[in-house]
Amino acid sequence: MKKLLFAAMAFFALSSAMAQTGEELKAQIAPKKDSIAAIQKRVDALQAKLDALPGWKIGAFGTIGGSVSQFNNWFAQGIPNNSSGNIGFTVNAFANLQEEKFFWRNAANLNLSWVKLDDKDDPTDDDSFRQATDVFNISSLYGRKLSEKFAISALAEYRTTILSNFNDPGYLDLGVGATWTPIPDLVVVMHPLNYNFVFSSEDTIFESSLGAKIVADYTKQIGSVSFKSNLSMFQSYESSDLSNWTWTNSFSYTLWKMIGVGFDFGLRNNKQETLNYIVNNAPTPNPDATFDTIDNELQTYWTLGLSYKF
Repeated sequence: MKKLLFAAMAFFALSSAMAQTGEELKAQIAPKKDSIAAIQKRVDALQAKLDALPGWKIGAFGTIGGSVSQFNNWFAQGIPNNSSGNIGFTVNAFANLQEEKFFWRNAANLNLSWVKLDDKDDPTDDDSFRQATDVFNISSLYGRKLSEKFAISALAEYRTTILSNFNDPGYLDLGVGATWTPIPDLVVVMHPLNYNFVFSSEDTIFESSLGAKIVADYTKQIGSVSFKSNLSMFQSYESSDLSNWTWTNSFSYTLWKMIGVGFDFGLRNNKQETLNYIVNNAPTPNPDATFDTIDNELQTYWTLGLSYKF
């Protein structure tokens, strides 16, 4: 009985000591976290000052994602014998010049992916990689400063696909107006005078027009995290059917050296592209479709995979 009592007391003492040690460790961690946060704030403040210095700032980061699989006699699915795969990548690059009286900001975004599905029981199927995602956008913004936050500006922006149907359609925006930079990482472009050139072999659907252009771009790096969000909108003065907008977002978290995890997603609304797909490219084309009869569905894409910071 004495041995049992002694063991219980020893266990209780050990448990109390371990609990006390855990609380002491937690108490020691808390001020260190506060110190790390304070250091990070100072680093961010110095980085903001560095970003505001005159001269060129050049950088890029991207995401690579992919997978392969093979099934043999997996009868629970519709194609029991198959091999499949997908691969995709995204690159975001910028080259910005900051001077006392003017700035010149250049950016490019590329998102491409391919998929394949080989049905081993169907010798006639297409077992090659096929294009899935195809996004290309490049822009150049020049501004003459009126103050630290406002400038008179001119913008050229071009977007298209490059794997198939290059420049068919292609969009070129040329416009002038004002640019607002409330903080170094955020640029808001407001151009009430903008012409949206549309290049396409399908001239009965796609049409160029005069309108207003709004662009908001936010690019930020905090420690191991890189983030970029870009919203580009065109509002046609002639018809809302000719208006469009695209919103793209890229996240990258560095885990080891230059390698990390990346996530990209994009949204787009373009009624001309929707009508062209229904009339010419849908599995069951409808040549009688018009802007008034179609459902202008939201276009989306996303990519998750490894990232590499240049």
